Amino acid sequence: MKIPQACCPPPNDAADLRPIEGDAADEELASLGKALGHPARVKILRILIARNACICSDIVDELPLAQSTVSQHLKVLKDAGLIRGEVDGPRVCYCIEPRTLRRLRALVSSL
Repeated sequence: MKIPQACCPPPNDAADLRPIEGDAADEELASLGKALGHPARVKILRILIARNACICSDIVDELPLAQSTVSQHLKVLKDAGLIRGEVDGPRVCYCIEPRTLRRLRALVSSL
């Protein structure tokens, strides 16, 4: 089931002018890397990028993991700022946070 992108708040498209090198940038890159440190979380990001948005049960259907395990992975990704979640009645709709993904790309490319 494809959910329209409108179920999540609009992404922050403002330019990120923070430095891509230095102690703070290194700390940020390590934190994002830790959030991506499990193949299931990488897969979740790929699912959300491909669909633009989806609800938790759709993600569970795509992975060979229990609902509670998927929910924990979603929490890690959300805490890292890689995804956003919006409660829509009894469902939670998740979508990627494009600004954080752009930041991640910039930090990795600075290595």
